[in-house]
Amino acid sequence: MKEIIAYEMLYNKALKYQNDIICVPFRKEYWNEYMKIYNECFCKMRKALEVEPINFYYDYSQIKDKIKDIFLYLQNGAIIGAVSCYENELDDLIVEKSFQGQGIGQKLLFWGINHIKEQGYEEIILHVAEWNQNAVKLSSGAAVEGKKYNSIKKRYLTKMVYTPCH
Repeated sequence: MKEIIAYEMLYNKALKYQNDIICVPFRKEYWNEYMKIYNECFCKMRKALEVEPINFYYDYSQIKDKIKDIFLYLQNGAIIGAVSCYENELDDLIVEKSFQGQGIGQKLLFWGINHIKEQGYEEIILHVAEWNQNAVKLSSGAAVEGKKYNSIKKRYLTKMVYTPCH
């Protein structure tokens, strides 16, 4: 595995953004579609950074304890994007490939920030791999636009543990 540089983004001020999307809690019936989109979204990065397995998700048991924290943005019953909100941390923001570049990632980011704020957390943390420059721009740009950007600091991650594929 190559060295992974990640940015930690902190948001801790009120956000003046009205959600114009509605996200719903994850349900098991969406597992196969979610797994496909998740793996597609992270495949290129995982290959470039030599993170194994390339397709991280392969079995529902990997997320069954996390589903209460995963929220889906649906259109006509299909997943367009998703975001995970683990206490005060935003993670795994994904957008189905055919919908990328349409502002949905930014809407999911703001939805997640607002959702975490509604749960009573003042500070929100988001980690983004430096390799993923689109995500870095989205996350830092959104924070600056909302004047919520506090700091970006580089963290050097040399060891990450992933469940191997079977």
